[in-house]
Amino acid sequence: MTRKPTFLKTAIAGALALLAGTASAQFSDGVIKIGVMNDMSGLYADITGQGSVWAARKAVEDFGAAAKGMRVEILAADHQNKPDIGSNIARQWIDVDKVDAIADVPTSSVGLAVNQIIREKNKVHLNVGSATSDMTNKACSPNTVHWTYDTFMLSNGTGRALVKTGGDTWFFLTADYAFGHALERDTEAVVNASGGKVLGKVRHPFPGQDFSSFLLQAQASKAKVIGLANAGGDTINAIKQAAEFGITRGGQNLAGMLVFITDVHALGLQTAQGLVLTASFYWDLNEQTRAWSREFAAAHKGRMPTMIHAGVYASVLHYLKALEQLKTDSDGVKVVDKMKEMPTDDRLFGKGTIRADGRKLHDAYLFEVKKPSESKYAWDYYKLRATIPAAEAFRPVSQSECPLLKK
Repeated sequence: MTRKPTFLKTAIAGALALLAGTASAQFSDGVIKIGVMNDMSGLYADITGQGSVWAARKAVEDFGAAAKGMRVEILAADHQNKPDIGSNIARQWIDVDKVDAIADVPTSSVGLAVNQIIREKNKVHLNVGSATSDMTNKACSPNTVHWTYDTFMLSNGTGRALVKTGGDTWFFLTADYAFGHALERDTEAVVNASGGKVLGKVRHPFPGQDFSSFLLQAQASKAKVIGLANAGGDTINAIKQAAEFGITRGGQNLAGMLVFITDVHALGLQTAQGLVLTASFYWDLNEQTRAWSREFAAAHKGRMPTMIHAGVYASVLHYLKALEQLKTDSDGVKVVDKMKEMPTDDRLFGKGTIRADGRKLHDAYLFEVKKPSESKYAWDYYKLRATIPAAEAFRPVSQSECPLLKK
């Protein structure tokens, strides 16, 4: 009598293991490997870094991969914001470690390099961190989905809003690499189309430390808006130094073209108040975003997630849903086609779609950073100025150079 339950448990465990093994065997090498590549130690570490690794693992957990017999491994690496290092990691992961998909990849120069390698190897690129809109425009790939945001979305939201409210003359401080160039280009197009004018621009080294000479040029231009076409630590340092020069007190406005909530936290509301920014996720947007973000904060010493962290979670979750339907991960193009075929639906971005060019479509939001007196609790930093519908947030098909849209 005492031995039957033990035998039964052993039999059930064996059956479950057999089922799990059968399910895993449908995938290459019996395991789904996702590599999270980003900046783990530099100026973008707060907006991506280990938070993105946590988000990918959380997506696997919430998807219930183990219960479905799908073995999933998350790898992580620091590309140090260098295209050559990112390229070497991508080739090592794919050729040696048998990675099936690479996620995150901030720093557009790295993202574009990895994008090409993944296309050559026919794997899947879940790009979240790179901002350049070229990812789904002239550099579009059938192996890539671009989640969360891009330079067109950022410029379309922030640039248009500021010109409409009187900020019709601009001067750009631009990070001198692919992302900065794309953001400057897309914002300048929006400013001109909205009736504004660009008075000048200057390119600063990436990463930058001393912005004084660049800010003095911007100040001398008398432009109403100084557009910061940079991100992370560069944006933080530029805003701090602009405050020291009294630029905003002198009547000029700063426009952070890519601002993350961690940047606002680092600056403090006293310095950041009044900044207008565009984002596709904010932790305090609704009950769903709050619940997930509190889980993130509990694992990160109270720090709230950025839209990149949210995008890694959502993109990995949708990827796994596509694999569950497709039953294989061997052909990257077929996997991405399945992702495009399936409507997206998650608790952070809500319902959406993936366009033929790989652009993930969802609403974007125009926020304004609160005054210190308006903030009621920790990380209560934004007030919503406008919701930009998905159909208006991203580059229209009519303006695209991507051949995937012409099939």
